[in-house]
Formats: sequence, C-alpha cells, structure tokens
Amino acid sequence: MTAEEYYQQGNDLRRRGDYQAAMNAYMEAIALDADSPAVEALRMLQDIMNFYHKDSYNP
Repeated sequence: MTAEEYYQQGNDLRRRGDYQAAMNAYMEAIALDADSPAVEALRMLQDIMNFYHKDSYNP
C-alpha cells in the first residue's frame, strides 16, 4: 500500500472508533512518507488519547 492509502485507512478506522488501528495506519503512512498528512492526523489523535483519562472522570 502507498502512504496515501494508509492515511485513508487510518481515517476510516478513526471514524469507526478503532483508534489504536488508526494510529498504526498513520505510522505506516509516515514511515513511507515523512511529509504525509498522517503526521498531523497522528498528532491530533495522540492529543485526544492523552486527554482522555477515565480515572479523571470516575474517581
């Protein structure tokens, strides 16, 4: 697959809520093309995952 295909796959997985698989697809895209838009998508997804802490909401 190409970097663009991995990026699109990551977007599809993210929309379905499979964040770990989306992150993996974005990382594959970045490995093939360091200038891929997957760089920003991965950063945003990581920010979301870092913000979400179940323990913070359910002490």
